[in-house]
Amino acid sequence: MKKELMDILVCPVCKGELELKVEEENGQEIVTGSLYCRKCEALYPIRETIPGLLPPDKRP
Repeated sequence: MKKELMDILVCPVCKGELELKVEEENGQEIVTGSLYCRKCEALYPIRETIPGLLPPDKRP
């Protein structure tokens, strides 16, 4: 995931602001980490550069 996406990404559940936690990055790209919404307390994983923005109730 490109860091620039943080300017436009919002929580898909409540449209709240997301906080980024980086575990691994490669230059300007985040390889693993997570996005967290304080407003509704939802956590979204970032795996292999892809943010998993499915709402928690829609995940397998």
